[in-house]
Amino acid sequence: MVNNEKVQKTLKEIEEVISRAIKKVGVRKENDLCKYIPMPDGYMHHFTLRKMKRKQPSELASLIKEHIINVEKPLALPPKQRAPRGSRKRKDQLNFSKWQLERMLNIARLAGDKEIISLLSPKKSLATYKRELIQSIRHNKIDPELWNGYVESVNAQVTLENVLLNQN
Repeated sequence: MVNNEKVQKTLKEIEEVISRAIKKVGVRKENDLCKYIPMPDGYMHHFTLRKMKRKQPSELASLIKEHIINVEKPLALPPKQRAPRGSRKRKDQLNFSKWQLERMLNIARLAGDKEIISLLSPKKSLATYKRELIQSIRHNKIDPELWNGYVESVNAQVTLENVLLNQN
C-alpha cells in the first residue's frame, strides 16, 4: 500500500513538472517538450519521454527542471541529423532496362573491356558460380569471366566474414 502511494505521489509530481514546463515554453502537448531536452546528436525522442515518464519519472523530472524550468530562456534543439528521404535514390544514376543492359554488355564484350563487363554483369551467388564452373569444366569450356566472377565472389565473402569477426 505504501509503495502504491509513493508511485502516485511520483506520478503527481512528474505531471506537475510537465505542466509547468509546458506553460513556460508555451507548447501545446507533452511531446513538444522533447525538443528542449538534449540527447546525443539531437533532442529526446517522444517514445523516450513516454518510457521515462513510466519507468524513470524522477530522472525525467530532473531533466525537465534542468533544461526547461531552471533555465531563463529554454532553447529548442535541432533534430538529430538524418539522411533525407529517398537519399538512396541517386538522381544522376541512370536506370536501364534489361534489354539495354544486355546490349551494353555485348558491346563491352566485343570491345574486350573487362572492367565494364564486370560492372554490367549481374552479380551471382557463390553457389551459382561454383555450379556454372563445374558445368563448364564438364563441357571442356574455359570461361575467364566466370572464373573472375568466382574469385571476386570468394574474396567478397572472405572480406565480409573478416568484418563480422572483427565486430565481435
